[in-house]
Amino acid sequence: MTLLSPRSLVFATHISRRMSSAVNASGLQPSESKSLKERSIQPHEESIIKGIKEMYSCSPTENTFKIYTEDATFHDPVGIAKGVESIRAQFFGLTKIFPRADILRFRVLENPPTVPKSTILIDQDVSYFRDAKSSSPTKTVNSLLALKVNDAHLVTSHDEQWDHQKSSTSSDGFFGMLNEQRKKITASLTDSVVGKGPKM
Repeated sequence: MTLLSPRSLVFATHISRRMSSAVNASGLQPSESKSLKERSIQPHEESIIKGIKEMYSCSPTENTFKIYTEDATFHDPVGIAKGVESIRAQFFGLTKIFPRADILRFRVLENPPTVPKSTILIDQDVSYFRDAKSSSPTKTVNSLLALKVNDAHLVTSHDEQWDHQKSSTSSDGFFGMLNEQRKKITASLTDSVVGKGPKM
């Protein structure tokens, strides 16, 4: 067995930490998760997939959010919502900003060995329009969705990572902590300004 020198060991540890901090919700680097193969949707996942497509096409209904548990969490690069009512507020708020959104690509991915089967991974491209009649989108966003599902086939955690890049959290250090608090404030403001949307 080859023993590393103290300097080499420090360097290897540094590289390992950098690599682990860069992995996304799939446990992979963005280029790797984008290359995951598409798989078929399982029967018990159909209602979840339907709800997700309604949310990201800016056309949620009263039944859309029944895919979540009451205490589910939603986390994207600009907001954290805790509880199904806050998640509803986030996505109904999105429809007030973008009256139209087109899902250009939607792939349910095969899970790598490190991700449990109870997590659904999705790769999607969504074009958002400030003007619903416009021929050109305001912005097209690629994202990785990671949906953790319980035994009752309800979503307990919904992570969205733009361009498959890991979102900052408090575990990333001081700047991550500041960003985490900003996200919570953003979600609370959306709740108060936009409201909860139609009642289920």
